[in-house]
Amino acid sequence: MTEHYYSEKQTSKLRITELNCELRGNKLKLYTGSGVFSIKRIDPGTHLLIENCIIKENWEILDLGCGYGPIGIAIAKAFPSTKVLMTDINERAVKLARNNTELNSITNAKTRKSDLYKGIKETFNTIITNPPQTAGKEVCFQIIQQAKPHLKKGGLLQLVARHNKGGKELEKKMNEIFNNVESIAKKSGYRIYLSRLP
Repeated sequence: MTEHYYSEKQTSKLRITELNCELRGNKLKLYTGSGVFSIKRIDPGTHLLIENCIIKENWEILDLGCGYGPIGIAIAKAFPSTKVLMTDINERAVKLARNNTELNSITNAKTRKSDLYKGIKETFNTIITNPPQTAGKEVCFQIIQQAKPHLKKGGLLQLVARHNKGGKELEKKMNEIFNNVESIAKKSGYRIYLSRLP
């Protein structure tokens, strides 16, 4: 069976890569590794989402499919009164995210292994995600369809995707589920789609 970054277990030898980056106004050091998403750089979609997602102080935030943690860690660092939960099915990614949280002295973020929403009982002011489009449309649709019970009243689902490579369908699905959707940022073919729970 072929392993992907959205597989639960990774058997490939772990090769660590160090990234030094500035995200949401803060310098961060992040360790990535083989078997996780985008190991050599912060990919353009993730970067767009980090810099442009709507966040307010004191919010509770879910970073769904966190990988090694760039989104959740950047947000937690920039908004110290928020509480961030980072989750991923990939055990290696969860371990890296946890280590990166400690490495950057982040005290308002925690990491948990979860297959989509299966290990999550809390509700949040926003769910932010760069969904695994290579895992297939149905997985991405599940992220949208199952978001509502995990959002507080007025909560936001914020999702980044390539508009012409599946993003249009995700945008349509968000509108179908939430009865609203807007594009709040775009760059290099990527867009951030936002839907609000009434």
